[in-house]
Amino acid sequence: MTDDVAVLGAGMHPWGKWGRSFVHYGTVAARAALADAGIAWSQIRSVIGANSVRCGYPGYVAGATFAQALGWQGARVTSVYAACASGAQAVDAARTQILAGMADVVLVVGADSAPKGFFAPAGGDRPDDPDWLRFRVLGATNPAYFGLYARRRIAVHGDTPEDFALVKVKNASAGALNPNARYRKAVSAEEVAASPVVADPLRLLDICATSDGAAALVLSSMDFARRNGAADPVRIRAVSTVTPTYPRTVLDLPDIATDSATAVEPSPDSFRASIAAAAYEEAGIGPEDLSLAEVYDLSTALELEWYEDIGLCGAGEGAKLVREGATALGGRVPVNVSGGLASFGEAVPAQAIAQICELTWQLRGTAGQRQVPGARTGITANQGLFGHGSAVVAVR
Repeated sequence: MTDDVAVLGAGMHPWGKWGRSFVHYGTVAARAALADAGIAWSQIRSVIGANSVRCGYPGYVAGATFAQALGWQGARVTSVYAACASGAQAVDAARTQILAGMADVVLVVGADSAPKGFFAPAGGDRPDDPDWLRFRVLGATNPAYFGLYARRRIAVHGDTPEDFALVKVKNASAGALNPNARYRKAVSAEEVAASPVVADPLRLLDICATSDGAAALVLSSMDFARRNGAADPVRIRAVSTVTPTYPRTVLDLPDIATDSATAVEPSPDSFRASIAAAAYEEAGIGPEDLSLAEVYDLSTALELEWYEDIGLCGAGEGAKLVREGATALGGRVPVNVSGGLASFGEAVPAQAIAQICELTWQLRGTAGQRQVPGARTGITANQGLFGHGSAVVAVR
């Protein structure tokens, strides 16, 4: 178990399609986090930027870009890329610097200006790149993969499109209460069922959009927090960035085939389950200790999978939880009370950071109408292409 680091500040730029540079969004979020922390920009000794990229290929120097936009003041900079796990990797880099004594207060920023439509690889021929191959060989967009995964849940666990729709209804209800969400309108199951089919059995309202947006955190050592008047801050207790274990027997983006299991027995746990398990082990807690969770709902069906992967229920029982209301506001363990990607859309480098912002506000008790009463412990969970794990445990 490692030492905690304090979350002194959290800030976001509202998500949507604003037509501005990712630098603008990130700077707004950074200044909001600094103001929330009561920390001057000149006090920041390190900036960790989650790279803004286009589908697998870093093209922007995010750490230095944000440091320049805020005004050069000598802080060290780091730029991190791990696809949708970039934010968690950035937080882990910040935590490492703090615990190593390299910096006592660090700014973490992730921001993106997303393209219209679904994500696709950058141009050029790269036959050694599995993300390029799945588009070139199969024509398999992200929604196509989401549809296949939903079909698998229907075949293996008996889930139904009506179960998937309940996830959207739940998340839209929470997102309607979140001023930073892009979509702030409650929807009914009937509206989900009436939306156009995108990748059967998933409909338009089952799948998250791509968005512009940003999120930022100010992290510090516990000593720095106490010296600056934060006697009981939200604390990050664990960050999991694990990779898959060979062999993998279930398809997972961006791969288009599984490993052979003829010579080696597959792990009893999935890659996603291993991400959460590593976070729990490091934090010294279990799923029974959770007050809430923020998970990576690229599609409604994938959110049900995360319920199982973070240990809220057994395999195949995710749909039962959403039917019972256990993961809604007021339920046993609310999930995605921010509204999730269903309400925000994907701004890739910011996603994992935004999840921690929501945990921070919830654990402080300042989340307004979407507040989980008495929240003390939360977990985030997502993953990035190419085997990047992402889970963070925050406590109060």
